Amino acid sequence: MISPPGERPTTHVSERLSSKTRLAYGVGEIAAALPTSMSAFFTLFFFTDVAGLGPTLAGAAILSGKVWDAFSDPLIGWLSDRTRSPLGRRYPWMLGGMLPLAMACILQWVVPPTQNQWLLFAYYSGVSFIAFTSLTAVMLPFSALAAELTRSYNERINLISFKSAFSIGGSIFTLMAAQALFARIQHPSYKYLAVGTINGTLVVLAVLICVAGTWSRYQVVQHYHPVDPRSTSGIPLIEQAKSALENPAFRWVMGLYLCSWTAVQVSAVVLPYFVVNWMGLSERAFVQMALIVQGTAVVTIALWNWLGRKTDKRTIYFLGAPLILVAQWGLFSLQPGQSHLMFSLAAIAGLGTATVYLVPWSMLPDVVDFDEARTGLRREGIFYGFAVFIQKIGIAVAIFLTSRVLEWSGYVASSGLEASGTPQPETALWMIRLSMGPIPAVLILGGIVCAAFYPISRSMHRQILKQCDRQPPTL
Repeated sequence: MISPPGERPTTHVSERLSSKTRLAYGVGEIAAALPTSMSAFFTLFFFTDVAGLGPTLAGAAILSGKVWDAFSDPLIGWLSDRTRSPLGRRYPWMLGGMLPLAMACILQWVVPPTQNQWLLFAYYSGVSFIAFTSLTAVMLPFSALAAELTRSYNERINLISFKSAFSIGGSIFTLMAAQALFARIQHPSYKYLAVGTINGTLVVLAVLICVAGTWSRYQVVQHYHPVDPRSTSGIPLIEQAKSALENPAFRWVMGLYLCSWTAVQVSAVVLPYFVVNWMGLSERAFVQMALIVQGTAVVTIALWNWLGRKTDKRTIYFLGAPLILVAQWGLFSLQPGQSHLMFSLAAIAGLGTATVYLVPWSMLPDVVDFDEARTGLRREGIFYGFAVFIQKIGIAVAIFLTSRVLEWSGYVASSGLEASGTPQPETALWMIRLSMGPIPAVLILGGIVCAAFYPISRSMHRQILKQCDRQPPTL
């Protein structure tokens, strides 16, 4: 039921979410966490050292999908805002995109039977196109649900804590699966394909569980706080995008997210090169280090959630970001043979990285409320379209820049089925270290600056809800 224009329901639904809803929403994040973490940690290394693709073409294959992605993210967000169906605005997109995304999880790790560089480039570019488009179709509407399931400042921190925990947990699962399968499968390409197949299966299950577990809550919210898709249907996409970018709070959140996420992804992309080529350790040691980062992050999510409820979202970022800087400087200074110190620095990095997962996504629903107070429109799709775009552009830029840095520094790629760990020139080793420390550190500093200018505090959010003619939730 949709209220007449200009009217709001007088009955209010409780803003407290059930454990079932929080858990089901968190599970949905697995559909993004598995393919994105696999891509961040392994794609460039797989392309150069397993498929035999040169670093520049390998990075270009990833970046090529962004040409379409630059349009598809805001476009799908705009379309999902306008979607009218018995399943609402978001769920049809999630269900429609899950099977193509699952297939892309598998096809990305297939090595075509050719050594022709341009044929390899064409194949992996095509897979990237499918992967990015289907990921947008699933994850953009999923992310927008956070702003629709509850309007509470604290409850949104709780909900995004579940999302962040499952995001990091999905990364941990991918790394553990990789460690187990890499030890059992000797063929270089088959071991990656095995992990991709498992991930593709779990993507489908995660989407189905999320839809089934959040559907009842979504129906209740829509009954008491209905949103008419026709309210934005007459506004062109370009005008809505321009209006969204004029929102100062949104610009600072996106700046914070772009800087922080790209920094984390640069470190993730270069990590296998750092561990194998600089530290002289095995691929299994790289997986162990990544597990420490992700494991520490998921364990400390509850701590950051508690601090966020006691203070605010910006404060916990100010506490977490310096820990990342300490770890990055330590890793840059690390010398071969200092493996124990390397693992200790990984734990420090994980403690700070948890805030990168938690803070921007918990700020974004408040930005949607701020936009409604300014415009009178609920446009979750547009805002989350840009956010998902930022997430994917961070991964793509990290991979592409790392590939270019490796190419410029004279990195020697292994060909086909040769073992990794080919001797590298000093220039390549130096650039690997820079990409592990100072380069992402500069990005984290940029994130701190953006967080300092983010305007929405807890008290301001209460005023925003009042301006939207809503009663602030009491938890």
